[in-house]
Amino acid sequence: MITWEKVIAKQKEQEYYKNLKEEIDKRYETTTVFPPKNLIYNAFSKTPIDNLKVVILGQDPYHGKGQAQGLAFSTPSDIKNPPSMQNILKEIYDDLKRPSSCLDGDLTPWANEGVLLLNTILTVEESKAKSHHNLGWEIFTDNIIKFISQNCEDVVFLLWGSPAIAKSKLINKTKHHILTAPHPSPLSAYRGFLGCKHFSKTNEILDSIGKKPINW
Repeated sequence: MITWEKVIAKQKEQEYYKNLKEEIDKRYETTTVFPPKNLIYNAFSKTPIDNLKVVILGQDPYHGKGQAQGLAFSTPSDIKNPPSMQNILKEIYDDLKRPSSCLDGDLTPWANEGVLLLNTILTVEESKAKSHHNLGWEIFTDNIIKFISQNCEDVVFLLWGSPAIAKSKLINKTKHHILTAPHPSPLSAYRGFLGCKHFSKTNEILDSIGKKPINW
């Protein structure tokens, strides 16, 4: 059986990854980096390949203390919901006519139901958004997206914002389902994230292919 451990192990053999690991290890030693090192691959441990139904692509982790937990857009239950998360919850309420199952911002229940909450960059320095851009994480996550595209069937990709939408080119559109919208950030949510109805649309797709819908 193919597992994320085996998929990631193949990445770890590659030269780009060895350089990335060396640089990231150094930064954990010399600066404050989020998420905690043991949670870098949290998204993969929470959503096994054989349970994968949906991929939500984020950018890089939250860079405030205690926020990042290795799941895109998710925060621990005792942390105030960041603005993007607030807009996600608002859209769920407007779309499904009920509150989200994850009002406290911890999206672990979604992950357990088959939603891979994947950031395209998996680490960040405190208070410095995109500070780990171009270290090699983008190569790693592009390879993960390509692997899903090639080896899975009927996965729903939710791509929010231009950087995520740009990943469409890595996805086989005849095998998978892609929904795009502006990013849920307050800077762009009003341009079409709010009102996109991606949560009900995803569940309609899952239902139509015989997969259990997500309890958003």
